[in-house]
Amino acid sequence: MPQSRLYARVRTVAAIATLFVPLVLATAAPQAAAAAATTQAVKANAAFDTWSDRFAADWVRANPQLATSTQYFAGAEQDALDRQLTPLTQAHRKKMIALARAGVARLDRFLAGPLSEEQRTSASVMRWSLANTVAGEPYEDYQFVFNQFGGTQVGLVNFMTTTHPLRRASDVASYLARLDQVAARMDEALARARAATARGLVPPRFILERAQYQVDLFLKPAADQNVLVTTFAQRMEKLADLAPDARAKAIADATRIVDAKIRPAYQRVQAYMAELHPKTNDTAGISRLPNGAAAYQQALRTYTSTNLTAEEIHAIGLREVARIEAEMDRHLRALGYAEGGIEERMKQLDATFQPKTEGDPRQELLQRYATIVADAEKRSDALFNLKPRAPVEVRREPPLTEPSAAAHYSLPAPDGSRPGIFWVPMRGPTFDVIRMRSLSYHEAVPGHHFQLAIQQERTDLPKFRAQRIFGGGSAHSEGWALYAERLAVEQGWYEGDVPGLLGALGSELFRARRLVVDTGLHTKGWTREQAIAYGIGAQEVERYVAWPGQACAYMIGMLRIIDLREHAKKELGAKFSLPAFHDVVLRNGSVPLDVLGEIVERWIQAQKPAA
Repeated sequence: MPQSRLYARVRTVAAIATLFVPLVLATAAPQAAAAAATTQAVKANAAFDTWSDRFAADWVRANPQLATSTQYFAGAEQDALDRQLTPLTQAHRKKMIALARAGVARLDRFLAGPLSEEQRTSASVMRWSLANTVAGEPYEDYQFVFNQFGGTQVGLVNFMTTTHPLRRASDVASYLARLDQVAARMDEALARARAATARGLVPPRFILERAQYQVDLFLKPAADQNVLVTTFAQRMEKLADLAPDARAKAIADATRIVDAKIRPAYQRVQAYMAELHPKTNDTAGISRLPNGAAAYQQALRTYTSTNLTAEEIHAIGLREVARIEAEMDRHLRALGYAEGGIEERMKQLDATFQPKTEGDPRQELLQRYATIVADAEKRSDALFNLKPRAPVEVRREPPLTEPSAAAHYSLPAPDGSRPGIFWVPMRGPTFDVIRMRSLSYHEAVPGHHFQLAIQQERTDLPKFRAQRIFGGGSAHSEGWALYAERLAVEQGWYEGDVPGLLGALGSELFRARRLVVDTGLHTKGWTREQAIAYGIGAQEVERYVAWPGQACAYMIGMLRIIDLREHAKKELGAKFSLPAFHDVVLRNGSVPLDVLGEIVERWIQAQKPAA
């Protein structure tokens, strides 16, 4: 059935109307059961395991920063990779695309032959990821090399200050070796940006200006006060095996590298940005760029792992916005907010919850976030069998990225040296207090922390799946996190807290509006101002401009997970277990949505009594 027909019905799910694609068709169930039985009967293919492990290792070796973030190897090999930064050259990009093409060809041969059930899932996940890499290659520069979210000018700094491990004295030398490569990587990024500009891939002025601000901020302090030096010094204080004179020498070496190499490289980028600024304008969408429509459709495939068109996603967004606004209106009226639009009334409600204490409320709010996360961990006991071993902490977003950052989650280090981190921007002077609970459920518990940390800790998954070397894109992970928000509503976590419930519904409304705004910006000629007027904050709108399609992953993924849950309930009746369903979704880690559908269908058939 074409996917355009699959979004054709509305139904009630746990008393909340939901529109989604019922990709699992009733007529397909017997076929799926037969396929599952056939697959289960197939023994594991040793050749696939050998090849896939070797291929994944080669893929990670080609990306030293990925090797560090996952600690994929051990011993001397890992130590050597921890001293390198991933090249940003055209030659390296071509090398990775060639490797991806070879991987797809080999996987097609494996998938045509006998594989066990788990191997077939692994092969499907790996193939989707590699094929998507190949398909996206012509459009890599449409997100702009120096954008304000993942641009090289902030990506390298965040990696060095947060991800690079400093566990023992030997890591100090690795840090300095990497620091010595930062300038080269910046120059490679600059060459790539100039080549993209020559192809007409020029960012909107407001995106360029956000990146300019970050570069200016980086260059503002002297070298000895640069964030690459100060955070290095702070982190070294915790190293018991590092002598004071060695620490002092390392700080001096880092200061020298920043002053002699890194600051000049950032100044070259600063000059390029000043040169580019007069050539920019405020036209926002990707459709303005050469071949922009094709680039956006590929972005939607990447982030939703579906073939839905922009028009279909726009329509889903409009319908979801209408549904959620109607529910919010009912609750707002019950609180006495009856006049004005939804956004106006929510602002009135939010104003009553702003911190009233004198002084800076940020520390108190961070502690409140931590309390919410701890409470969510207790509430999750009844809903989850699988839980991560790694702890999660709440931290404030670093100053360099706080002006433009959204809340986000970073994985714990596999070796336990770093917890999962729920990063919260706290720009002020006002704070989004009534959405604190839903944000905590999304980013931490039972959202991203449960999903991503559990996957990383799975010892029975192939390493390349546990470490998310190959995965299913944003739709599964962001869909799960938004599902976690919805789950809290369904399970009564907001009982007695109507403002918090409105905050949760407002968060869901925000994700529905994203579908409308993202597709509006990139296919319908919407301006930045139109998108803001629709109810999305300026910084969020700018994120969608710099990161086309990603904002669509959340709602599309959540609706798919809910649809699969309701399908399982219908098929299993009294045998359905919500914790068991959650186990299925979490145990298999990040997979494309169609692969998730196959996994859930096999689980359903396995739960049914033999005919």
